Amino acid sequence: MTTAVTIRHRHGEYPVYLGAGLLNDLPAFADRHLQGRRMAVITDRNVARAVPTPLEVPTLVIAPGEQSKTRRKWAELSDKLLDLGFGRDSSVVALGGGVVGDLTGFVAATLLRGVPWLQVPTTLLAMVDASVGGKTGVDTSHGKNLVGAFHPPVAVVADPHTLRTLPEPVYRAGLAEVVKHGLVADAGYLAWIEREATGIGQRDETLLTRMIHRSIEIKARIVSEDEFETGRRAVLNAGHTVAHAIESVSGFAVSHGEAVAIGLVAEAALAEELGLAQPGLRAGLRDLLQTLGLPVTLPADFLVDDLLAAMGHDKKNRDGRIRFALAVSAGEMARDGERWTVVAPPDQIAAALRTVLPG
Repeated sequence: MTTAVTIRHRHGEYPVYLGAGLLNDLPAFADRHLQGRRMAVITDRNVARAVPTPLEVPTLVIAPGEQSKTRRKWAELSDKLLDLGFGRDSSVVALGGGVVGDLTGFVAATLLRGVPWLQVPTTLLAMVDASVGGKTGVDTSHGKNLVGAFHPPVAVVADPHTLRTLPEPVYRAGLAEVVKHGLVADAGYLAWIEREATGIGQRDETLLTRMIHRSIEIKARIVSEDEFETGRRAVLNAGHTVAHAIESVSGFAVSHGEAVAIGLVAEAALAEELGLAQPGLRAGLRDLLQTLGLPVTLPADFLVDDLLAAMGHDKKNRDGRIRFALAVSAGEMARDGERWTVVAPPDQIAAALRTVLPG
């Protein structure tokens, strides 16, 4: 069965289709939403081997991993499309996880000042998070996603069958964003994840489809209300201030989902440290994330001072102060006046980070 969730934005709306086996219908979706435009697929090497595309169009393959999400790779892909003669009547299809989606979307946003693109997420993290909201971009030496654009796809086609191809750590990394959605917006959903954790860990397709659909609904509602992240959309950054610092300090050796899991625990500790969160929030999140097979402590060689320095480049910061999207309780986020992020002083941030040090 195919379901669809509608994402609304400034210039209109687009559907996120969800259903087992939808990848086989990709040519039909492309015909419907790209309307005869010349197409190219951008994917990574791992996906190209595991998830063959049914589209018979030029395919540009990048190396897997965050290391490909750079301005250099964006330029190489853009130049290749121009070398192939792609013009204003062209389009691109992103087939892969979050890195492929962010990078392809940025290519689409900037090629000839913008061409349409279709997103086909193949990882859990991309299905529930990266493919919803229209954010595109690349990383810099200063941090993640600091160069980019809001450029929504014309449609998203999510096929849970592709999740069967994922290595266990890659699959479980996506569960961190699922937990985040429950934390920031739906206590009932978070409780359901706790009840069904065993089946979710075993990739039960019925549970997966329900879980993906609910996460997409949550994110769709939030981003439709705040397309350009000037208000409530900031809550979706829960766990991410710490997570982006972890990724940066590790040189992306720690995956995004694993970093978010650790970040959720650290930021829950910070919320308790600041007196914002109800006691027990950190412990509950830690237990759930561990049950789902995610890390909740930092690798052994991390230093708190290095993480604090990396946080200084976060996009949410204002006036040199580090801001966080912090939960008060499951489904309720802290506010600072009209802002959905709060400032935390360095000593309390450091104390929170020490709670996720190993040992």
